Amino acid sequence: MGIYDAEGYKHARVVIAGTNSGVGKTSITIGLMHALKAKGYRVQGFKVGPDYIDPSYHTSITGIPSRNLDPWLMGEDNLLESFINAIRSSNADVAVIEGVMGLYDGLSGMDDYASTAHVATLLDSPVILVIDASKAARSVAAMALGFIEFNRAVKVKGVILNNVAGDRHARYCMDALEQKGIPVFGVVRRNKDTMLKERHLGLVPTHESRDARDDALATARYVSEYIDVDGIIAVAEGAPALKHTSMGTSPSPSPSTSPSTSTSSINDHTIKVGVALDESFNFYYADNLEMLSRYARVVYFSPIKDEEPPECDGLYIGGGFPEVLAGLLARNSRMMSRIKEYAEDGMPVYAECGGLMYLSRSITDQDGSKHDMVGLVDADTIMDRRLTLNYTEARISNPCIIAEHGSMVRGHEFHYSTLVDIARDSRFAYEMLRGKGVDGSRDGFIVHNTLASYMHLHFSHKNLVERFVASCKRYSTR
Repeated sequence: MGIYDAEGYKHARVVIAGTNSGVGKTSITIGLMHALKAKGYRVQGFKVGPDYIDPSYHTSITGIPSRNLDPWLMGEDNLLESFINAIRSSNADVAVIEGVMGLYDGLSGMDDYASTAHVATLLDSPVILVIDASKAARSVAAMALGFIEFNRAVKVKGVILNNVAGDRHARYCMDALEQKGIPVFGVVRRNKDTMLKERHLGLVPTHESRDARDDALATARYVSEYIDVDGIIAVAEGAPALKHTSMGTSPSPSPSTSPSTSTSSINDHTIKVGVALDESFNFYYADNLEMLSRYARVVYFSPIKDEEPPECDGLYIGGGFPEVLAGLLARNSRMMSRIKEYAEDGMPVYAECGGLMYLSRSITDQDGSKHDMVGLVDADTIMDRRLTLNYTEARISNPCIIAEHGSMVRGHEFHYSTLVDIARDSRFAYEMLRGKGVDGSRDGFIVHNTLASYMHLHFSHKNLVERFVASCKRYSTR
């Protein structure tokens, strides 16, 4: 169990990193989580970087909401606080942290900022490196040694070999690693039957179908048979106490249990915020929903299945895949009409990416079929073959429901869609300093009291959610 004392906060933890994208980090991570859970451990999952899909796989295995750790989105202090709060609130025995891309891949090629290595260093966490051995043998040792020596401050404790063909292949790889004194914590055999299904934005979210959840469990069970879980436990339990002097003499209280006195004026939970959550809209950071519930009563609804939004004082429509089920969304005309009526009445509506697409006039899906949407944002959405993927930063050029004029926000964007036929008189909240936004320089449509953007934000910067809930309260007391 975790122990907080004068030395810091001590908790078993391990980072599962990769040499690059596509080596099988998620499969290895959920396999380890499954093995730990089978031994009776309570596991808290984390994902490095701005990702909604991989955490859904963690959650499906552990039963505990997985969290994101991103220095760009959160800042280093908020990241550490979120990490500790998550472990404390879930009463977890061990934290398993899945990396992003390659171990050292981050914001630029000049340093490790926002990389898995950066987060591992912030958390003083040991690292186990996943190597795809499918097209190598002795060379895996050279790869591992390069990653170990590249930055000795990053504590790479050993490797897991993935996609190994057979016994002879495994022996070649392990002999080379043993020669260099590099521990091996798993040799996972190649098995096409346990490959997780992907589409244009990565894996299929487990929220979306029972098949995805079943595939996750089958993969986790398979991988768990090939890893040295006891060896990994020993590595995780060897992690030192965390030092976090910026957080005072003890960890900050969990947002879900101990709200700060600075928000007492708006955290009476008389304010209700409707959050769209279903197969189309499920891209929410666990921290965002927890932080929102700290200040307001959260009521979930489905734009696909429910006839209309709940009675509430504000709406939050996150990202997801509205293009996949656009036909079902379009058929629920009563829901769309109600959302538009609420917004035109001045109800605060905050929408990100998929939410923005839903609020536009229409979505033309990847098959070329056009589906009418809410029609609040005066633009049309078309699916594109080009990926937009960036960390983002913007200055608030027009005050909005989450930020005041002149302030700065950081986020990320990740989509295969484009907005076209945008009304010339459209107003925007964001002046883009980094990233593409809607048109390369602007993002965040302002329509009445609605803010709809491609940019995703993280509510670890609590002023964002405070201002949003304050807007909802003003609406409720008109």
